[in-house]
Amino acid sequence: MGSQKSPIVNYNLNMITIVLQAGGKSTRMGKDKALLPFLGIPIIKRLRDRFSNLGDELLVITNDFSDYQDLAVPLHKDIIPDRGALGGLFTALSISKNPVVGIIAADLPFASSALMAHLIKTLLASDADAVIPSTEKGLEPLHAIYRRNTSLPLVKRALDQDLWRVNAWFDQAEILILTPEETRKVTSSKYTFINLNTPEDLQKAEKLALDLGLDS
Repeated sequence: MGSQKSPIVNYNLNMITIVLQAGGKSTRMGKDKALLPFLGIPIIKRLRDRFSNLGDELLVITNDFSDYQDLAVPLHKDIIPDRGALGGLFTALSISKNPVVGIIAADLPFASSALMAHLIKTLLASDADAVIPSTEKGLEPLHAIYRRNTSLPLVKRALDQDLWRVNAWFDQAEILILTPEETRKVTSSKYTFINLNTPEDLQKAEKLALDLGLDS
């Protein structure tokens, strides 16, 4: 899916920033998951190419710049280190120049540009602070869209209260949630949120991509 074309959407690209959350070394994987070659191409490069034309700004958050220089996109470190996904969301919202911010975790090889485009349009047609897809397992806040000006102070307040969960502020916000059925309808796939935590996960995902023709 690395060369997957983003759909044409009828919004102003100058409103949208896409942030790829790369993180760092995974204990179970033993290396930075975003840099793993997925069928020969690093996952972070696949995601860069897949989401680059959904907005006018694409950023990467990583705390180790050394292996990311050839991405040719702006790199940023976490503003508040060691605060997990919530700290990463705070950084993403803080560094984005645009009012609407899409977040993609960089260990999602099947992340969907069609879904992100749908989330953007849904947010812009509403007064919501965020639009988040879901599956039967729960919410997917690291493949979601956020309204910067209203979400950022709520995330900061949660961090100031020493909260850690990425959804710690959701009860203070207006969150639109796509049901699992709505999410699958947009993506036409049940594999969108497969993430890679171990070498075995990587092998299974690569086989799945080849078996289902999801490797382009």
